[in-house]
Amino acid sequence: MNEPQREDAADREAAAVAARYARRDVGDRYSPSRPEVRLMLQERRRAMLRRFAHQGLVDLARLRLLEVGCGTGGNLLELMQLGFLPQHLAGIELLPERCAAARSVLPAAVDLREGDALRAELPPASFDIVFVSTVFSSLLDDEVQQRLADAIWRWLRPGGGVLWYDFVVDNPRNADVRGVSVARVRNLFAQAASVHAERVTLAPPLARVLVRVHPALYTVFNAVPWLRTHALAWVAKPAA
Repeated sequence: MNEPQREDAADREAAAVAARYARRDVGDRYSPSRPEVRLMLQERRRAMLRRFAHQGLVDLARLRLLEVGCGTGGNLLELMQLGFLPQHLAGIELLPERCAAARSVLPAAVDLREGDALRAELPPASFDIVFVSTVFSSLLDDEVQQRLADAIWRWLRPGGGVLWYDFVVDNPRNADVRGVSVARVRNLFAQAASVHAERVTLAPPLARVLVRVHPALYTVFNAVPWLRTHALAWVAKPAA
């Protein structure tokens, strides 16, 4: 595919993503004020901290991190709570209203960029970590997925890693997204030195029902691995 055709495919997918978000009506389904969402976020945070420790990343304040698809800034706020410094954080968000919401809650030192990540002008090897959370599952074009993975790989310094969080199973109620398997992650980042992944997050529809009965049921049912719908992965870039 020549370059104009590649750009057209990327533009079409970016427009399609914006249209899919515009017609979503999820209400407060993903609000941290909901008990099941808090439990999911707490579980993911523990898994992230385990992964950082396993990789020897103990001084998070020294690390530069970019989040692709930073939404309204919730993940970047959480990362600051874990020890990352605002001046070492950056985010890219496609949708203007979500980027504006992120700007309203994040410190001015955070480098926020509005627009398509494929058009972002970022120096190669400028980040220790690139974080993508439920981004690739929203991209339904395989080539655009690969182009974004390639861009992320360029921005990542040798010895750094992609911190990946996304669901691995399809949502039969939502044709606007599709699950991304760990095998697909390995294919997208074929040059990785290693990919370490673990299943996390109790299936959200099940979690909503169970937590209404009692919050403790989240932990009980989440002990069953095949009821977990998401993967948290660390994709390591070989050191120079």
